[in-house]
Amino acid sequence: MKQPRAWQRMLSGRRLDLLDPTPVDIEVADIAHGLAFVARWNGQTMGDWPYSVAEHSLLVETLFARANPDQPARWRMAALLHDAPEYVIGDMISPVKAAVGPGYLELDSRLAAAIHIRFGLPAVLPAPIKRAIKAADRISAWLEAVQIAGFSQVEASRLFGRPAPALIDGLDIRLHPPARVRADYLARHAALLTDMDAR
Repeated sequence: MKQPRAWQRMLSGRRLDLLDPTPVDIEVADIAHGLAFVARWNGQTMGDWPYSVAEHSLLVETLFARANPDQPARWRMAALLHDAPEYVIGDMISPVKAAVGPGYLELDSRLAAAIHIRFGLPAVLPAPIKRAIKAADRISAWLEAVQIAGFSQVEASRLFGRPAPALIDGLDIRLHPPARVRADYLARHAALLTDMDAR
C-alpha cells in the first residue's frame, strides 16, 4: 500500500519531510513567512489582523531577554525559535494538544531539533534554558490574554500566573499585517545571528 505523503514543499523550494526533518531543509524565510500567517488563540483576538505566532515569538524573545539579561544571544535565539515548528504544523491551543496526545509533541520535537541544529543551537535545549523560555511564554500568554483575547486579569492570572510588573512594563500588543511581522521576525533573527557570530 502506498505510504501517505509526509513532506511539504516550502516557498524556498525546500522539500521538508515532517517525519524526518533535516537541518539542511530548514530556511528562516520559510519559518518567518509561515509563522506570520499562523494565528494564535485560534484567531479569537481583537483587531483587524490576526495575532500571529511570529508576533508572539518576538514578544517571548523580548520577555526572555528582560527576565534573563545576562543570557547570551544563542539563548535569545532559542526563545525566538521556541514555536518555530508551527510554521509547518500550525498552532494548536493547549486543550487541543492535550486531546491529540503525544503524536503532536513528537512531531514538534523532531522539527525543533532540526531547527535548532540549523541555527547553531543544541538539538535539545538545556533544561534551565527551556524552563526560562517557558516562563517567558507564560508571561506572553498573560499579556495576550488580557490585551487582545478578552480575558479578565483575574482569569488570566489563574491560568498563566500574574507576571511581575517590571517584566511587562511598557509592553503593549499592537497587531500588524503579516508582511510587516515577517520582516520584523527576519530582522530580529538576523541580528541575533550576528550577535552569536560575534562571540
